[in-house]
Order: sequence, then structure tokens, then C-alpha cells
Amino acid sequence: MAALSAAKRLVVKIGSALLVDRHAGALRTDWLTSIAEDVARIKARGTDVVLVSSGSIALGRGILKLPATALPLEQSQAAAAVGQIRLARAWEEALAPHGITTAQVLVTLEDSADRRRYLNQRATMETLLGFGAVPIVNENDTVATDEIRYGDNDRLAAQVAVTVGADQLVLLSDVDGFYTANPATDPTARRYDTISDITPEIEAMAGDAGSGLSKGGMKTKLMAAKTAIAAGCAMAISEGSVMRPLSALENGANATWFTPHLDPHAARKRWIAAMKPCGILDIDTGAARALALGRSLLPVGVTAASGDFGRGDPVVIRDPRGVSLGQGLTRYTATEARAIAGHQSAEFETLLGYPGRAVLIHRDDMAL
Repeated sequence: MAALSAAKRLVVKIGSALLVDRHAGALRTDWLTSIAEDVARIKARGTDVVLVSSGSIALGRGILKLPATALPLEQSQAAAAVGQIRLARAWEEALAPHGITTAQVLVTLEDSADRRRYLNQRATMETLLGFGAVPIVNENDTVATDEIRYGDNDRLAAQVAVTVGADQLVLLSDVDGFYTANPATDPTARRYDTISDITPEIEAMAGDAGSGLSKGGMKTKLMAAKTAIAAGCAMAISEGSVMRPLSALENGANATWFTPHLDPHAARKRWIAAMKPCGILDIDTGAARALALGRSLLPVGVTAASGDFGRGDPVVIRDPRGVSLGQGLTRYTATEARAIAGHQSAEFETLLGYPGRAVLIHRDDMAL
């Protein structure tokens, strides 16, 4: 079973029903304070933390005095616009006493589906974590329509975990794990401690029950688990309504852990290696030697770029003999790569019209 104390990069999903009192439509400030203490303690031991937080629509609904029923799209988006400010401020105020900087990151499903946006999101999140900040991620409900929505933050949290290369994901829920049946209606339902393979039998056990303010049922959690473990990220479903829920999980509270067969690094490499390449980068001997030492590919070491690839597309990397060394995701288009091939980064602004990035393919985006 995975242990929260071993996490190097942790994503935590927090649902509306945990953050917002469903009757008053207001934040549960005591609970928010308690989880902020958990986050501070976990960060203090060197773990990166990302929070995927629902609650903007639930908060905005209360502020705008909208009914506690299904809202038309335009009213939901208006509620999100109002509530998102309150939600971001609440997290900032909860974490600031611990000396933690927060950052708001709003995304849509379209951002993950588009490789360029995905890379932009990944780069931004990596930079924020490098500064020691805690990104607060939510779906951009003010602009998202059904066609570009995740629709629930369970799957969004799993995608965020994949994007940032997290090794653990915790879904704080109103149940303490995954059961063989709905424990609210079936007294014989049994909770799993660990699930290593999501079989058709496991899928058949998932129900759709959700709480009043959150859309996530067990089916969406199972979909999230599939995404997470395929990327090498362990995922837990744990009771979230208690005070300091992450401490409770770490101290042995009931939970179900979904365990991956690969670590995030290996899973990402396998994913990149399996992609269909869109072009070829030929490199010199010095660059080939640098890659063998685990370094990134710089434009100065590129001798030729062929194909018609865009930013984020997979390309084959060939040594001076024409032997394929592997492939990676390029941070420049084919036209840009040809313009800066063989040049130092100090020359990029003159060649491209903007400063550009020093790296053509980052070592984390490369499978050799």
C-alpha cells in the first residue's frame, strides 16, 4: 500500500461539499484552516503540493442568492465568476500564515487535449512548484461549455497529476474508500484497502451516488484512478470531512489506494516512446554525448530539422550516423527549430523575434 509520507509530489482534490456548508452556502473556515495546516506540514518535509479545489459555483450561488437547484449554464458561469474570487482569497488567507504562496490556475478539458496548451500548463506548473508555491487548480467554469468541460474535479485532478508528474493523488471524498457496493444502501458492502488492477468486475461495482454540492460519483473516481495509475501515480480515496484529513490518512484512516505498476517517470517515457513522430532532428556528436549523460537537447547541437511539426509534437532524434536515439516532445515548431539550429540561446531573439526557450527538448520530455 502507498504511504502518503513517501510522496514527492502530491495532488489533492477537494470537493465542494467539503469546502462549503450546503445549508449556509458559506466556507467551512475551520476545516479550511485545518487542511492548510496539513499542507504546510507536508510541504515542510520537501513535498510539492497541488490543490484541485472545487467550490466556486457553490460559493457564488450563495453570494448571488441563487436557488439550490440545477442552474442554467449562464447562471452557473456567473456564479463561478463571483465565487472564484472568494475561493482564491480563502486559500490565500488560509495558507499565508504558514508562509506559503498560492497561485490560481484555471483550466478546461480543451487545455489538456491541445498539446501546445498542455505543455504551457505543464511549464507554468513546474515553475510555480519550483518557486515553492501551491497552485490552486479549478476548472474554468466561466468559459467552459459542455464540449470543453471535464465536468467533475475527480478527472481534472487525475489529469493535473499526470501533467505535473505527481507520484500520489488523494481524492478527499464523503466516503472512506471504494466499496463492493454502495455502503449507504447495502450493509454487506466491503471496502477495498488496495486495488492494483481495475478489472471489469471492479468497474461494475462503481455507482453514481454523489453529494448535494458535488457532481463526482464513484464512477468518476474510478475513471480518475485509471488515468492516474496509467501515468504511474498512486491514488487514494479517503474521507475528507474530518479535521486535518491528510494527517488522518497518514495516520491510518480508512482509504482505498489504487497502485500503479510503473513510477511517473517511467510511465511518461513509455507514453512518449509510443507516440507517432511528426519529424526528425539530426544532432551532432556533442549533443549526442550530452543526451547520453541525461541532459536536455539544446538548439546549438542540432544540425538539421525535417518534417512539419508543431510545438509539443513528438520528433525522432538522430545521431550523426543517422541512428535513432529515441524521440521527444519539441518546444519549437519545425520552422523555428530550423531557424535556431546550431545557434546559442543569446541569438534567439534576433532569429525568432522573441527571446525563446533555451531548451529544444527537455530531458523530461524525451524517451531514449
